[in-house]
Amino acid sequence: MPTTMRDVARKAGVSIKTVSRVVNDQGEISNETRQRILGVINDLGYRPNLIARGLVTQRTRTIGLVVGDITNPFFPEVARGVQDVARTRDYNVFLCNSDENQQEELRALYSLAGQGVDGIIIFPCYQTGDNLNTFADQYRPIVAINHLCQHPNIGMVLTENEQGARLAVEHLVRKGHRQIGMLAGLEISSQRGRRVRGFLEALAAHGLPVIGPRVLARLPTLESGYEGALRLLTQDLQITAIVAYNDLIALGAVRACQTLGRRVPDDCAIVGFDDIQLASLVMPPLTTIRIDKYRLGQQAMTRVLEMLDQPEEIFPPLRLDVELIVRASA
Repeated sequence: MPTTMRDVARKAGVSIKTVSRVVNDQGEISNETRQRILGVINDLGYRPNLIARGLVTQRTRTIGLVVGDITNPFFPEVARGVQDVARTRDYNVFLCNSDENQQEELRALYSLAGQGVDGIIIFPCYQTGDNLNTFADQYRPIVAINHLCQHPNIGMVLTENEQGARLAVEHLVRKGHRQIGMLAGLEISSQRGRRVRGFLEALAAHGLPVIGPRVLARLPTLESGYEGALRLLTQDLQITAIVAYNDLIALGAVRACQTLGRRVPDDCAIVGFDDIQLASLVMPPLTTIRIDKYRLGQQAMTRVLEMLDQPEEIFPPLRLDVELIVRASA
């Protein structure tokens, strides 16, 4: 038979209501009584019924995390940051993949809400459209990562994408490159589009050619980077450097250069974005723009907790700096 709250109360010599207050962190109870009850809970191996506890506290102590694809090496570090902060407040995290699909994203959001999660952290998919704002009309709090929103129920954590793209171009220009292309992501949201904006602005600032066909939109995958780089480098033989939307695209571009017999970085320099763990392990090691992915997850979870604790407050976006990491690919 599982241990019940009544068993704890009997052994601790207190009422069931007092045990309930300790378990749910409610009410004024002396520290001596609290410690005695916690000791009994530990001795008996009592585990609170989370559903019953949620009915009392109106909290399930769960948070939903929606990412594009957990097999993308970018997301596990973010998820770990979310989970580590969640653990400090006795929260659990439910993970969902949207597969960068609008309908899957919406299904995940409503599924998490139906499970009673206290808040949701999301990387909106490329085709999110009005999904998030429509959902936020009925649900709070939500924290969107790298997506600009104008809704009181949505907090934001943003990386300095535009600055990162500028750093990439500045580095290539210092290396003597003048014909630079970009393998961009499928920029639907304005925040993601800032990588392209920063790239184009940096080229213009140096008086370099801003040629539309040199910016190709790609899915954030190795295969897409490979195919995109093959196309970019065969249709424009003048290109000597590529800025990639993320490291997976960049690694695909490295493979495309190998296929074409172009040496990296001698014949074509490549700069990635994100600094996933694989970036430093490949040959040549990838020059990239580092995002502190673990801290990104920490900040997102912290903001959810702040929104839960202060439900009437409207919080400004949190912004994380990026850093150029120079390795051998550029």
